[in-house]
Amino acid sequence: MATFDLIVIGAGSGGLAAAKRAASYGKTVAICESDRVGGTCVIYGCVPKKIMVYASQFAHATSNAKQYGWDINASFSWETLKTNRDQLIDRLNTLHISFLEKSNVTLLTGEAVFNNANSITIEGNTHTAETILIATGGTATPPKIEGANHAVTSNALFSMPSLPESIAIIGGGYIGIEFASILNALGSKVGLILRKNTILRGFDNECRQWLQTELSQSGINILTETEVTQIKIEGSLKKLSLSTGESLSVQETLFAIGRHPNTNTLNLAPIGVKTDSNGAIQVDDSYQTSAPHIFALGDCTNRVNLTPVAIAEGRAFADTQFGNNPQSVSYTNIPTAVFTTPELGTVGLSQEEATNTYGDTDIKVYKTDFKALFHSLTGQTTRTYMKLIVQKSTDKVLGAHMIGDGAGEICQSLAIALQMGATKADFDRTMALHPSSAEEFVTMR
Repeated sequence: MATFDLIVIGAGSGGLAAAKRAASYGKTVAICESDRVGGTCVIYGCVPKKIMVYASQFAHATSNAKQYGWDINASFSWETLKTNRDQLIDRLNTLHISFLEKSNVTLLTGEAVFNNANSITIEGNTHTAETILIATGGTATPPKIEGANHAVTSNALFSMPSLPESIAIIGGGYIGIEFASILNALGSKVGLILRKNTILRGFDNECRQWLQTELSQSGINILTETEVTQIKIEGSLKKLSLSTGESLSVQETLFAIGRHPNTNTLNLAPIGVKTDSNGAIQVDDSYQTSAPHIFALGDCTNRVNLTPVAIAEGRAFADTQFGNNPQSVSYTNIPTAVFTTPELGTVGLSQEEATNTYGDTDIKVYKTDFKALFHSLTGQTTRTYMKLIVQKSTDKVLGAHMIGDGAGEICQSLAIALQMGATKADFDRTMALHPSSAEEFVTMR
């Protein structure tokens, strides 16, 4: 039996941040992981996906090159991309393990199960700690339909040996539309199946509709108000029966309908840790669960499921519990991006959220759309879209939204201004950087 000051269950972004920060305060720390170290973001999510986004952008670049004087005969190798991407993930896994070693954090490999509030079992061995932190993240949610086992989730998509000639992607959230955009650019025939009529629930409505139109014009076949009722194998294809009475036959099917907290195997109920109906662990502002000595943060609490948020929560937890330095995380003005082509970036309130909070009469919306200078030679019809949400009574900028090249990078910078309480007058006083798309944010009238 090994005893620690802190045991962290889950070596993803939040767990790693908490473990290393706690160890920096001289605490004895162990971290448990049943998979590779790095978590969903590093191993199965943000990082490998962004590598695939970069790969897909070469397709757009080569198709536009001729108008800029370049004659490029390009071919794409899925195998080369997969090999190089997987080698990168392997390096990152090894790097994160080395960071734990340098921080004097003990890595326990295997699936952890609670015995009581201060004890877990992993691979048949019992470990105890004064404090235990749950940071197990989330996992994909497959639908309960006949033949669901014939489809894959995003985790399995990364291991496919070849690019599918055709694919049906079920779900219109981040994961669904990002992979639809990636695979469409790389050469797959993509069908995107939405249960509702618009992608990206929770985003600004005009942005959702604008991006959906762009994705459709790029060649993605978007089926709205449609559900898959059955999947069965027919020869080398997968036949999807749809709620509309139609069917769709494709080489591969991807479920991207959401994720749920990865808490089912922890044995939480007997030790008094309360969860909601979806399995999300209920915590207070200090990440304390309903059981003494047990804390939880990140996606397993299903609050703001973003990697930087989990990292900030992990560090705040360790500073507060072990560093005599109470910290909290602000959940306002969190920037985020959807890495489709074109890209969507956003920070702050949507128009709908601002209206619901402050009332329609106290909100002013500034927006613009234009053909970016790059496309002045390409002949493409795609346009950049930008939007600012301003509170009339204070002139404070409440939200900034963009669809176009570099949207994520631009909105990260705008997040600083919004977090500092910038007003529309502050934006207006800012000198434009010309020629750039970003300058439109300071020239809107």
